[in-house]
Amino acid sequence: MKTYQENISALEIKRAQLKRQDSQYSVGRLLIILLAAGFFYQSQVLESLYLLGISLLILFGFLLVLRFHNRIRNSLKLTEVLIDINKKEIEFLNGNSTHFEDGKEFIRTDHPFSYDLDFFGPNSLYQHLNRTGTVFGKEGLADKLITISGKNDIPKTQEAIKELSSEVDWRQLFLAQSKIHPDNESFKTQLQAWLGNKPQQLSTFTRFYAFLGPTIVGCATLLYFLTPFNFFGQVAFLGILVNLIILATRMQAIKNELLPTTKIERILKQYAILLKSIETTSFKSEKLRELQKELSRNSGKSSQAIEKLSSLFGMLEHVTNIFASPVLNGTLLFHIHVLGKLGKWRKENAKDVFRWLEIIGEFEAMSSLANYSYNNPDFVFPSINYDQKISFEALGHPLILRDEAMTNSISFENQRFFVLTGSNMSGKSTFLRTLGINLVLGGIGAPVFAKKASIHPMPVLVSMRLSDSLSDSKSYFYTEVQRLKFIMEKLENQACYVFLDEILRGTNSDDKRNGTMEVIRKISKMKAFGGIATHDLEVCNVTDELPTVLTNKRFEVEIINNELLFDYRLRDGICENRSASFIMKKEGVI
Repeated sequence: MKTYQENISALEIKRAQLKRQDSQYSVGRLLIILLAAGFFYQSQVLESLYLLGISLLILFGFLLVLRFHNRIRNSLKLTEVLIDINKKEIEFLNGNSTHFEDGKEFIRTDHPFSYDLDFFGPNSLYQHLNRTGTVFGKEGLADKLITISGKNDIPKTQEAIKELSSEVDWRQLFLAQSKIHPDNESFKTQLQAWLGNKPQQLSTFTRFYAFLGPTIVGCATLLYFLTPFNFFGQVAFLGILVNLIILATRMQAIKNELLPTTKIERILKQYAILLKSIETTSFKSEKLRELQKELSRNSGKSSQAIEKLSSLFGMLEHVTNIFASPVLNGTLLFHIHVLGKLGKWRKENAKDVFRWLEIIGEFEAMSSLANYSYNNPDFVFPSINYDQKISFEALGHPLILRDEAMTNSISFENQRFFVLTGSNMSGKSTFLRTLGINLVLGGIGAPVFAKKASIHPMPVLVSMRLSDSLSDSKSYFYTEVQRLKFIMEKLENQACYVFLDEILRGTNSDDKRNGTMEVIRKISKMKAFGGIATHDLEVCNVTDELPTVLTNKRFEVEIINNELLFDYRLRDGICENRSASFIMKKEGVI
């Protein structure tokens, strides 16, 4: 938190300086305009070309001042975004994560674990981690969270996250730059469609006349002023008309090239800035350097290509300007040339663009995980093995505030599946989610809430939060059976982590008990690591059948001074205390 507070102090000083400069430039611009107007007025009164020249030079100076002023304003806006980023980090560390998008658009109730483990939606893991600004970053983070990394990729990602974690200024500047001109899914879809379209082809005649027409107009105009022949003025005028007719024949093609989204030029310019930030930074970790290398091109840099596309779109948009377009196209066939350049650009770069933008998203996703690591310096990167050695020391839930989170240690080296019992509210479901979330985080290369951890990366399969699928006419019970079938099919082919919470709730107690025991028997003979929570203590007897595979774990509760006391400590054995009747009596239900 100290880093963020210091950043805010320094940035507020910079903001005050930029605001003063902004005011000074605003006054300066006004004075320059007044000065230019004064010289122009005097040049007309005195019929002086000298004074007219001075007024034009002053206007040229105004354009330079305007350019510098825009830089000041852009810097001011960036500084304000950086201040906001640091303030939100402080609020986040104080327990408020609502400032960050929750990724509700990525919720999938049929996903093997993300819905059951609260990965998306309000107060979710995604909202906890999310420090992305572009639509590619948002999707990149979501994809990373639901995809266990490959065998060789996890150490690379760990190395990359560690490197980015220490680069606070770089991460925050990268995030701030991505937020200046927000994009959205609609813009992405339109850009993807545009890139997939066939480039506009100019006919041989159009390409030839795009140079010939302006040459004729330019030469005729010059000869009109240099010779006494008015004929050249008529030729120039005729040439302008022909140029505009040529433009009219290609107007629909030009309009087809324009995306309906506003701020196209600015959003693409923003992408170029982000790409340049990646290209020009000296990274040490292998994964970051591999991604950086993908942005290199034989003919230049990806940032230069995107910046050029931004410029071309900016120039093409002026075709609808009723004042500038006739002048530019009547004399230069300006937009015909832009159309040709745009077609050439798409032919050379279209196949690479989305990969470049996905790399921006990958950096945003890893920056989000790096920020998570930086905010939790006591979290550890688990050691990775492929020998089914799985253990956690002082494991906690990353979404619970540190001073409220309880930690427990567990190992799967002696038995690989546990039956977890405990009274209501004792912490069974939370513990299963704690295991699931940390195994996923470790499996994507992120740090976990533990003092020490060792994991074997495997798919995570969960059945904890199911609901009736009324639109498909499926009952809760049938939906759960389908999930269990899916889990069994996965286990037939590979080892997986499996976490089940009070399964078969949609049937009677005898069926539920017998069905639960049969499920445990079956998955214990397969390649399952994990646990199942149950209130039925008789289910625990199944562990006697396979003591080398199954074990019992429990959470206990005590009643002291007519109050329930939970310690949320994981113990061996079967639950001894119950609380349901006590709670109902205390609340007057029975």
